[in-house]
Amino acid sequence: MIRFWLTALTRPKLDLTLATHAGLTTRIVERPGAVLDDTALAELVEQLRSVARRTLGEGELSYGVFSGERERLAQAIVTLITEKATGRPVAFNALVQIETVLNGEPEPVTHLGLVMVDPDERGRGLSWVLYGLTVLVLFVRGGLRPRWISNVTQVPGVVGMVCQTFSDVYPSPDPGVHQSFSHLSLARQIMRGHRHVFGVGPEAGFDETRSVITNAYTGGSDELKKSFEQATHHRDARYNEFCRAELDYARGDDVLQIGRMDLAAARRYLLGQVPRASLPALLGASLFLLLRRLVLPLVHWLDDTSRFGTLRPRDAKARP
Repeated sequence: MIRFWLTALTRPKLDLTLATHAGLTTRIVERPGAVLDDTALAELVEQLRSVARRTLGEGELSYGVFSGERERLAQAIVTLITEKATGRPVAFNALVQIETVLNGEPEPVTHLGLVMVDPDERGRGLSWVLYGLTVLVLFVRGGLRPRWISNVTQVPGVVGMVCQTFSDVYPSPDPGVHQSFSHLSLARQIMRGHRHVFGVGPEAGFDETRSVITNAYTGGSDELKKSFEQATHHRDARYNEFCRAELDYARGDDVLQIGRMDLAAARRYLLGQVPRASLPALLGASLFLLLRRLVLPLVHWLDDTSRFGTLRPRDAKARP
């Protein structure tokens, strides 16, 4: 048992499985392209593609995790929901870690990525897992330090969910929202060097004042383009009207939202979106991740037989 806990505490990449719904299992895998062998990686990619086929019908996507390329999957964090009894995949979210610089320091941005749900499984309350759980887990594992997030979408329901889940989101119709220098700097860097993450081609324009990508569906995400009527609407009409006013759906526009996961956002998420029945498991996993964050440096310090960074084994220190 002690060996199990030490292995879990020292595992370099996240591979977490949770029971988030009755009869369903959620697995969060960090950087599968770097940690899974060929067979396991191919199986994971096929599970993602099967959900996409169910969602798009005859359509097909060719960017990001669907390419099956290890390089792409090595930058992704996949959240996959499957049936516990059969193992059938029903929904997923593929996040990507984007490397940027802010105020002269490296600043990772978690791109919320592509979310897909099997049409037969919609209405089961999966959105709280697909749009916030993984970011919360990363926030907890990171010692509760604020994390920047980005999101590209033309769907009013998603725009509203991001605004209500995260802090300091721009653009947004919420009162008091403004574009800071950090918002603008991160958006510029994402559009300059990371368009491939969300399937936007080089010919797409970017209105940086409004943070709107124009003619966005030309770089592999063509099958995702929707009309305003086809896009899922939010129950709060202001998000629907915001998208209708800001986006040209015939041309194929998207908003590029930038926001943060912080303590206030985590509190809103836990109290406002997570079902009460799922809170104990989620809090238990969060506590374990915090424990790993606090205990792991101590484990490294006390182990005088292995090298960790600048720390040397006892025998190596004794040598002249």
